[in-house]
Amino acid sequence: MKNESRVFLFIPHPAMFFMSIARKIKRALRGEVSVGTAMLESARRAGVALARQRERAKLTNNHGGIRPARLSSDFAHLSPATLLEHFRARIHPRFLSGFDDAEGARHAPHTPETNELIKDARAIVDARCWPLLGYGVRDFGAEINWLREPVSNKQFNAHEYHGDVVIMRGDGADARALWELNRLGHLVTLARAYAVTGDDRLAREFFTQIESWRKQNPAGRGANWSCAMEVSLRAMNLLAAFGVFRRAPELDEEKFSTLLAMFDEHGAFIRRNLEFSYIATSNHYLSDVTGLLWLGVCLPELQQARVWREFALREMLREMDKQVHADGADCESSIGYHRFVLELFLYSFILCRANEINIPDHYWQKLRAMLEYMRAYLRPDGRAPLVGDSDGGRVLAIVPCAADDHAYVLAVGASLFNEARFKVSDKAPEEVRWILGSDGVEAYEELTDDVSPPTSAAFPDAGTYVMREGDLYLLFNASGAGLGGRGSHGHNDALSVEVSACGTAFITDPGTFVYSADLRARHLFRSTAFHSTVEVDGTEQNTTDEMTPFIIGDEAHPRVLRWESDAGRDLIVAEHHGYGRLKSGSITHRRACLFNKRERYWIIEDALTGEGQHDFRFRFHVAPGLQVDVRPDSITELCDKITGARLLVALVDVSESPAIEPRSTSRDYGAKVASSSLCWTVRARAPLVVAWILLPIGKNENEAARLQLLSLLRNRDRMLGASFKLTSDL
Repeated sequence: MKNESRVFLFIPHPAMFFMSIARKIKRALRGEVSVGTAMLESARRAGVALARQRERAKLTNNHGGIRPARLSSDFAHLSPATLLEHFRARIHPRFLSGFDDAEGARHAPHTPETNELIKDARAIVDARCWPLLGYGVRDFGAEINWLREPVSNKQFNAHEYHGDVVIMRGDGADARALWELNRLGHLVTLARAYAVTGDDRLAREFFTQIESWRKQNPAGRGANWSCAMEVSLRAMNLLAAFGVFRRAPELDEEKFSTLLAMFDEHGAFIRRNLEFSYIATSNHYLSDVTGLLWLGVCLPELQQARVWREFALREMLREMDKQVHADGADCESSIGYHRFVLELFLYSFILCRANEINIPDHYWQKLRAMLEYMRAYLRPDGRAPLVGDSDGGRVLAIVPCAADDHAYVLAVGASLFNEARFKVSDKAPEEVRWILGSDGVEAYEELTDDVSPPTSAAFPDAGTYVMREGDLYLLFNASGAGLGGRGSHGHNDALSVEVSACGTAFITDPGTFVYSADLRARHLFRSTAFHSTVEVDGTEQNTTDEMTPFIIGDEAHPRVLRWESDAGRDLIVAEHHGYGRLKSGSITHRRACLFNKRERYWIIEDALTGEGQHDFRFRFHVAPGLQVDVRPDSITELCDKITGARLLVALVDVSESPAIEPRSTSRDYGAKVASSSLCWTVRARAPLVVAWILLPIGKNENEAARLQLLSLLRNRDRMLGASFKLTSDL
């Protein structure tokens, strides 16, 4: 079947063609790519280059003006006044229920959440202030400069053709921060507050900002058009806000015509600039087609709406087949991006259902599997581990939240699937109200609370293994680079662990911090040395380069050799081969983790097999805010002064103290706090086997009994007899 977005009838010059093939074969080193796929990709890129030449010429001739919206034949003949009245009165198509039911929101009793919403909206109107990622509340000034990156205050060129924009400029500018501002998520806050209050000032502010944005961002020019994903996410936020403001008295014919033209402009741009590749597609292409789907569903009055809708629905489902593993995990080796991709699918499926657009049952089941994965990886405190990149990206930022807050997504899933196991609190989060409406809230709150807590679970496609019992939790990460070996959002964290116990997260992933704003920091936060695993000779598990922050090698290839789980214990054994390229001798890292559920402890054993003498560094990254004490017996105590919970970390059969290295942890993009890492350095010849005991002590536990258990485990003859050598017991 012909697919115009993928195949272009353009035959490049033979020399250019084969040079391109050579480049593709070189890039194929990051993953398996067939010659046929490389040829298709080369032809596609040549076609894109030609299409961009035409687009550039067209934009030059347009001189930055805005073209009127192209309307379908049923609406093209209507006067602006009649068309506006049609939009004010229409009840189909449906949007997300909470946004559709503005009248219901206005008559609902105010809650603390409502009061906070109104306060946030007034700050936007009165002071032009709102939160931005992990940077906190920012002041954007009386006249918002939409092309000034709001953290570094670096300016981007408004008239540069979008394909020429340089994102990684090396001057401290962070495109991620600029793009977050221009996703216009704060306009959803204005819309929600308007639905609740009917305050005309909120509507005036919305239309003022839209006009300001349009004047500063001519279509196809500048950084805010340089990525189709960003255009899509902006369109989705605008659709949500427009669904509320379309009935505002402040919306006149001129403003309405501008908004409708912007929607058409956004859809046409996305369709021309899809981030598709025959080699791999990611959350970017998924965002592109999702934005196109929303435009096609919500604006059937546009001439291209049906084409967009049919194409985008087909592509979205294909991407679910490609990007979501059979076990429900996103393919990019990032738990943060799992949240984002799940939101894209979840909200889009709800939108399609509301408009009687059929989605086959097996895709609904895969959506449910994504929610099951989320339920499994959430810690007992309800927060998510920050495995892989986590930039805080969201589809609709209904309520500001941290990058590790995923529970609201699970709550929407609980109401949608009528699944009590996904329920996260007695009261429905605000996202349930705005995505599913009052019926969704009622369905959520009627779900039973008598549900068993999550248990240990394995996700072999994702490489995620969770050992848990009650308030004890350990996540074992055996994920690869992601995207079939061509990952961009994975970290060098093979065989790393996260540990939570007694209500406290003790050993955590450090997060992401920033992307292009600080390439050195980007490099550190995704490095082996910043994760709770083993570093050999200061080498990365997978090759990375500070100057290419979204490329990571695929040398480690972690694989799980054993997974066992029953009522009494869990055991996992896995290995990776990222150190097979060392000049001083090849090394294989094999790690085993045994969880004794009844006696409440973990054993972690590292076996480094191979040849040669090496510097081995064994690290555990300590969560920020904990007190770290190394006792005279070389046992390290991590203490939460607030809860009184502690985690004791002790070497087996060895009395050696760790160095406490300074580190940082980033819970939100752009923000970081001081933390530390425990590091044991051993200069030795391979093979080498080292083991630790991790013993939690709760505030009300019998400390003497727990210490006695630790002493027995630490000092008896190889602790578990002949079976202790977990890594060799295969």
